[in-house]
Amino acid sequence: MEAKASLRFARVGAQKARLVADLVRGKDVNEAVKTLTFLNKKTAVLIKKLIESAVANAEDKKTMDVDKLFVKTIYVDQGPSLKRFRPRAQGRAYGIQKKTSHINVVLEEK
Repeated sequence: MEAKASLRFARVGAQKARLVADLVRGKDVNEAVKTLTFLNKKTAVLIKKLIESAVANAEDKKTMDVDKLFVKTIYVDQGPSLKRFRPRAQGRAYGIQKKTSHINVVLEEK
């Protein structure tokens, strides 16, 4: 049995989010939450809440033991970019892409 959770349109680049996702892939849920609590990255907070949401989904199903859950899969896909511009000298404008990500977590029992 699996428990899933997803976060769409997270305001963080996919490449940066994958660095944090790689840290918790395959770990026990309690160990993953502890790791993310003390990690000094913006994405760590988002992924920690996402894992806790997946645990809550597992509790709601009442078919899984929450203490035996581990992060089966976690993957980060690139979302759409918000296109903005930055004013520059002599009336010019430079484009800026504010990137977004879609983060998906699947938990499973050991």
